[in-house]
Amino acid sequence: MRRPRWGKSVTFFGNSGESTESPPDSEEPPADRPAEGGAIGERPVVVCGSSRTMVRVVTELVSSGERVIALVNPASRHRDRIGELGAKVINAPVITESLLRQAGIDGVDDGTPSTARALVLLDTDDVHNVHTALTARDMDRELRIIMQMVNPRLGSQLNSLLGDCVVINGPSLAAPAFVSDALDDDELTWMELGGRMVVVGEADLIREPHLTVLADATSSATPVLLPLPGVDPDRPRSLSAVPAGPDDERKVDIVLGTGIRPVWYGRRVRPAGWAKAVRDVLDSRVRKIAALMALLIATGTAIVHFFGGIEWWRALYLAAGVVTTAGIDDDRFNDAQPWVKVSAVVVQLTGIVLMALLTAVVVDSLIGARLSRIIGGVRGRPRNHVVVCGLGTVGARVLEILVDRGVAVIGVDQDDDAPGVQVAHRLKIPVVVGDSSNEETLRLAGVQHCQAMLAITDGDITNLESAMVAQGLNPDARITLRMFDHDLADRVERHLGLGNSRSVSMLVAPAVAAAVGDKRRQVLVPAGRRVLLLTEVVVEAGSVAEGRSLGQLNEAGGLRVLARQALQGPWDWQPVETSPVQLGDRLAVVGTRAGLARLLMATRAQRRTTAS
Repeated sequence: MRRPRWGKSVTFFGNSGESTESPPDSEEPPADRPAEGGAIGERPVVVCGSSRTMVRVVTELVSSGERVIALVNPASRHRDRIGELGAKVINAPVITESLLRQAGIDGVDDGTPSTARALVLLDTDDVHNVHTALTARDMDRELRIIMQMVNPRLGSQLNSLLGDCVVINGPSLAAPAFVSDALDDDELTWMELGGRMVVVGEADLIREPHLTVLADATSSATPVLLPLPGVDPDRPRSLSAVPAGPDDERKVDIVLGTGIRPVWYGRRVRPAGWAKAVRDVLDSRVRKIAALMALLIATGTAIVHFFGGIEWWRALYLAAGVVTTAGIDDDRFNDAQPWVKVSAVVVQLTGIVLMALLTAVVVDSLIGARLSRIIGGVRGRPRNHVVVCGLGTVGARVLEILVDRGVAVIGVDQDDDAPGVQVAHRLKIPVVVGDSSNEETLRLAGVQHCQAMLAITDGDITNLESAMVAQGLNPDARITLRMFDHDLADRVERHLGLGNSRSVSMLVAPAVAAAVGDKRRQVLVPAGRRVLLLTEVVVEAGSVAEGRSLGQLNEAGGLRVLARQALQGPWDWQPVETSPVQLGDRLAVVGTRAGLARLLMATRAQRRTTAS
């Protein structure tokens, strides 16, 4: 029986809880919006970058009413489009301090804030983003910085070193959605909460130890939300405490965790290994050369034995030395006939040529792009696996999640130096090096017998071609495309029936817009007929919560504090309930709508009224 579905594995942003997966109807700014976006007099947001992600971010910010100043490389093909969306464009081949001041980052040491209220860094190079962030922080200690980072470890360190800084990792946001499509699995909800990636789902799907139980569905017909901490969240045997009737779905707890239990979806696909490597090195060319050399050695052995009067083993040694250019014992041939000596010279010259050919063929088999294919090829005939075409930063994260779930997977990429190729070798995942839009490449990856194929390269046309070839080879496979052009993606889904399409920039843009406005990000988790919300809340000055203990904020069945971050400090996922709540604390919480509403009222600054 199909498990009950608790939530889609996407991240929600903003206060409405609406999914950001679906692309907007249009990228055009509203007709009544000023040319530079936003109301006149508002502090602008400075955005740096030249990639297509910047187009999405500018669209989201302008649509939210922000004034946007874009520092764009004049060589970028997106420059004109960014200006059309309503942003003020400043040509910036290189981001310098003078350009940042021109854009509005002009704070002074006496505490006067900059004209701009936030800086968004979207360069594809992490080093450039870090350099610009450090420069801006020296210019304004209070400036809010939002930066996109490919390296999540570096991003987490900068998040604590740069003060008011938010680091967004696109691959971490997008990869769970691609995995969900590949496995046709909407039972898990991934999110970034409290400085770490967490997942919500049924207890038998979440890896132990669980962080907390969100809903106890085993003790009664109606799920009990946020049961008391005394309930053991790591009780795998309690999942079957309430047996399901013939017409009832199995009842299980809904828990919060940091990983997923391995679920064996298919037989693991193993790399070809060194056995296949040896077979590929000893290809037909090597075999032909070796056969010719063996024929010469056998012929030479017979000639030396019968005409030189030398025993067989000694004759074999002399003939092999001549053919392989290892040398010859000339003293034994001083009295030989002239034609024997000439024949020995001819054989030795032929051996030199054959050895040179053999060396060239072996070297050709071991170096170049073919080396990755030899070492990372596919062993046997894989079935019911997932093929990931495109092993960039997103593909690398997808591979890690699929392996965590115990799914058989094969990677495909044209570049043997792609980030995902190194991850695949570390995880012992087979890799086929080649063009994913080529039918033979997909055949080597076993697309004709796979359960799903992800086309997530950086090129829309490559992904489209790969999907069409895969559909021709395996019409039953679930296909998901990564496409930036949402108009093309919509038409492809409606007319070609190639499956779902997703965009990394569509996920990054709302996250950036929420970070600019310091808006809450919240995730909805259905539990029966009710829902829980997971979000982060900041304690404001003069609020009711300031000075109270963390335990006083918890409500049985209504709210639970999961983690706490002191002002510019690290996140603590085991906070002491008796510790007092202080100004600037950020709390990761889960609660009902009513419980969260009461917490927001308690953490907001109280309005002061003047007595009449």
